[in-house]
Amino acid sequence: MSSIWQVARGLRASYRDSDLRSRVARLNGRLDQTSASGDGGGLDHAETAREYYDICSHLMIYGWGESLHFAPLSQAESLEDSKLRHQRLMIDKLDLHPGMSVIDVGCGIGGPMRTVVREAGVRVTGINSSEVQLARARSLTAQAGLSDMIDYVETSFMDMSAIEDSTFDRAYAIESTCHAPDKVGAFTEISRVLKPGALLWGQEMCLTDRFDPDSTRHQDIEQELMRGIALKQIATFAEVHRALEVAGFEVIEGNDRGTPENGSTTPWYQPMEARSGTRRNTLRGTPLGRRLAIASARVAETLKVLPRGTAEIAKLLDRTADAYVAGGKTGIFTPLYCFVARKPH
Repeated sequence: MSSIWQVARGLRASYRDSDLRSRVARLNGRLDQTSASGDGGGLDHAETAREYYDICSHLMIYGWGESLHFAPLSQAESLEDSKLRHQRLMIDKLDLHPGMSVIDVGCGIGGPMRTVVREAGVRVTGINSSEVQLARARSLTAQAGLSDMIDYVETSFMDMSAIEDSTFDRAYAIESTCHAPDKVGAFTEISRVLKPGALLWGQEMCLTDRFDPDSTRHQDIEQELMRGIALKQIATFAEVHRALEVAGFEVIEGNDRGTPENGSTTPWYQPMEARSGTRRNTLRGTPLGRRLAIASARVAETLKVLPRGTAEIAKLLDRTADAYVAGGKTGIFTPLYCFVARKPH
């Protein structure tokens, strides 16, 4: 995981020419408007999601590591080991082989990409609209000695017109298409760049069958999740399947891998609630750790070690973590709905 000094260097490098505190205030306003309206409030949602990741990524990496996704957890593993096991499951489900070309739809800072290249010997192209995340991805990939196997395209996955039809053998989208303003449109564009017969692995943030749309408590949690993760909406399992099918995919399987029967013996939200539940779980993601991070950021801002506005980012992510825990404990939300779909021959 990143050290606080890496966070400081990254924040200064990314925001030296902008007023971070004002940007965070504007982002909070956009998130409030989106979650309150339920339909995006007339805002450009793709722009909101890009700004969210541009602003928050450095602190996300500090708290969660290079692979910015959830995974089925086990008491016998660390969080990082569980994420690696989950990535290996994806490699197996996609039936990856050396020489294949693969697209990572919404690649973040490239943690899964580097695993895929190392373990499957494939060439990967990462799609991302966040300049901050792409810069970090390139740096980490170079440090890993994998730059010759990974390409990047700075664009939205809603419009990958820079890529020709039927280019890739496989695709995966880990917690990215949940941000799509139009899920059918996103899956249609992914299908376009895949070769006939190609497989797609997806990991979606979804409402579960326990969600009661008439429950005020459930509605409040949904709204907090939409705000905290920069989502325009949160789909159900059935809505994800329908969008895939309308886009022309054949759904092969779909499972909530955040449940005990599907491999998660520790609740997926546990690292954000307590240090117990996984091996070597750090203090950083827990409520105490998050409070310490906010307080430390305020002091560092005063000393001009961190740019002003960093503490507000930490507060935003602390509120998001509380929403994750509430969604997980009530059972109405999962970030681990994983599917495999095929583009027809």
